[in-house]
Amino acid sequence: MIENELFDVLREHGQEHIIEAYKKLDETGKEKLAAQVEKIDWSIVEKACNFKAGHEEFAQERGKLEPLSALEVSEIEKNKAKYEKIGLDAIMAGKVGAVLLAGGQGTRLGSDGPKGKYNIGLTKDVYIFERLIRNLQDVTDKAGCFVPLYVMTSDKNNDETIAFFEEKNYFGYPKDFVKFFKQEMAPSVDFNGKLYMEAVDSLSLSPNGNGGWFYSMAVTGVLEDVKARGVEWLNIFAVDNVLQRIADPVFVGATLDSGCVSGAKVVRKAEPMEKIGVLCLEDGRPSIVEYYEMTEEIIHSREANGDLSYNFGVILNYLFRVDQLEKIMNEKMPVHVVEKKIPYINDNGEVIKPETPNGYKFELLVLDMIYLFENCLSYEVVRDYEFAPIKNKTGVDSVESARALLQKNGVEL
Repeated sequence: MIENELFDVLREHGQEHIIEAYKKLDETGKEKLAAQVEKIDWSIVEKACNFKAGHEEFAQERGKLEPLSALEVSEIEKNKAKYEKIGLDAIMAGKVGAVLLAGGQGTRLGSDGPKGKYNIGLTKDVYIFERLIRNLQDVTDKAGCFVPLYVMTSDKNNDETIAFFEEKNYFGYPKDFVKFFKQEMAPSVDFNGKLYMEAVDSLSLSPNGNGGWFYSMAVTGVLEDVKARGVEWLNIFAVDNVLQRIADPVFVGATLDSGCVSGAKVVRKAEPMEKIGVLCLEDGRPSIVEYYEMTEEIIHSREANGDLSYNFGVILNYLFRVDQLEKIMNEKMPVHVVEKKIPYINDNGEVIKPETPNGYKFELLVLDMIYLFENCLSYEVVRDYEFAPIKNKTGVDSVESARALLQKNGVEL
């Protein structure tokens, strides 16, 4: 982008302060800043002007919601042998890959590094990444072959993540079966839609959420590896759930047996107001609705047997057919606007670290992909055996609660 075009774009979107910052830079700095501006999706930035400060999240408009039943634990147990054989056959045929969504930092845990580097051990070192690899090895040991693992990082943590895997010798997993790729970045803005800068030559950029993972696989060239290996299904999972069952052959087999093009692991809600996205139907299609998008009536509605009508919450463990992912790759997904505390530099070049939210970040969420698929198997798992998210240092969904659940499952810490 030549300088005049750059200035025209910035003026058109009311970002004259970026022009002033640009003029103070040397040629290298100008090239860096111009390249960042050139990548901005201005339709996303403009969303900031449509919101008022004071809301942690902003809900999208929803269609007609209806309950969606799940393949429940009791039914899975009855057919476990059949499902497991189907799943193991697919894994041994090289048709299943896994994608670890690990673009975030461990900020809420008091760590500046990649979240997966966080040490949850008590008497020895036990890292989040290590636990996830061990969970995957449970399957590969049983199958007698390895599952390709694709690790999504971000500009913020890519080098440190790769270095950590190298340092730990990939926790015993073969290096040839692990590929890293970086997710796309999105700009941060103040409450008036003005772009923040994090350095004199750089916009304040952050990972664009986990919803762009497949697009990022495509643009980074990693999708070519998926195709070259003949992978037909990808199991997507989050870095923060240390009890995550990865490439679970029973889940894979049940999804294949159902004829569905996607599957989602779910748990029964602990109580009606639990802050968890619920898998249901929206205008007749599978969809995930966040807790803050549901009315009181929907939250508390019950079936004749007394169970909650909207009873199954997702745990960010999905199975998608690759050919269907390619079909929906360019579909427009909802952009979630989230209030955050965004560090930035002021006009004097001083770094400001706010104590309260001071602007918006923009995120795509993988849960919104479900609505783009024709169908989805809702697959129930037992919470205490598969759901130990680490979002906080203490309290609910914390390092403490995850440790307790790991120990309950016989994991030495």
